[in-house]
Amino acid sequence: MERFLKIILAILLLICLLDMPYGYYQLVRFIAMMSFGYLAFNAYDTKNETFAFIYAALAILFQPIFKISLGRDIWNIVDVIVAVGLIISSLKKSVK
Repeated sequence: MERFLKIILAILLLICLLDMPYGYYQLVRFIAMMSFGYLAFNAYDTKNETFAFIYAALAILFQPIFKISLGRDIWNIVDVIVAVGLIISSLKKSVK
């Protein structure tokens, strides 16, 4: 389930690089917040405090209520970095 969630979230974040309607970005922020909250809970539950902190920070960054205004260029960079990190972490976990 976690691996599937990470891949889907990475795809959604990479689609944000395209010129999409504003509603799509709001939907992705909400989905990302919920997904990172779930991943943070699972990481904390498995005693992986480092990833729990990272996922919690990402949930706060992507939350749609109090928007963090970084500008389109910086958000694109953040989206790519987070998407690559999600893909790597999902592939790394399947190797074990």
